[in-house]
Amino acid sequence: MHVIERIKTILKTGYFAPKTWAFWRTLIICFFVCNILGHGLEIVYCGAMNSLFGIIEDDYAALVDPWYVPYWVYGAGAVVMTLVLEPFKEHIIARRKTIWGALLQTFVIMVFLSMVLELFFGLLVNQPDPVTGLYPYWDNSQLPLNVFGQAWLVNDVFIGLAAMVYLWIVFPVVSWASEKVRPLFANTAFASTAAAFSTCCLFAYAL
Repeated sequence: MHVIERIKTILKTGYFAPKTWAFWRTLIICFFVCNILGHGLEIVYCGAMNSLFGIIEDDYAALVDPWYVPYWVYGAGAVVMTLVLEPFKEHIIARRKTIWGALLQTFVIMVFLSMVLELFFGLLVNQPDPVTGLYPYWDNSQLPLNVFGQAWLVNDVFIGLAAMVYLWIVFPVVSWASEKVRPLFANTAFASTAAAFSTCCLFAYAL
């Protein structure tokens, strides 16, 4: 019971506090970390998808780039999710009687949003060549559970899961931890994370 209560404490609402430095400090730390962790996550995901479906090219960027190369889309995604979806998640928690109900509702919404965004960007930039019929960036038309050849529900489920991990674990845990330590220690952790990320950028782009 003690463990369950501790988890409920960490997952409490109220972390969305954009008028405080603590909120922005947490958000910037998550931005730095997600840029690097997202690269690692893509390596694992692409390896799994290639083993199952054989759809990943050997020279795919995530597989050949050094681990310290930031993948900015993941950091940007963390920022957008925090600013847009975190208050929405807190609203769902307040309305639902149980955490499990809030989890399920949030997951369904995340998968749906992932599908809509993937389909939108696909229709916007990934139109097939009128002569060859080949897609310039990706081709999901031959995969099961594809949506108009652009979105792929398998992708969307995993994107939804990644979003759930961030919204329900990463951001709340970092926020909770920053509340529990002294401001000097929290600011030192922030500066250390910024320095480590800057070093990754230096090696990725300048050396």
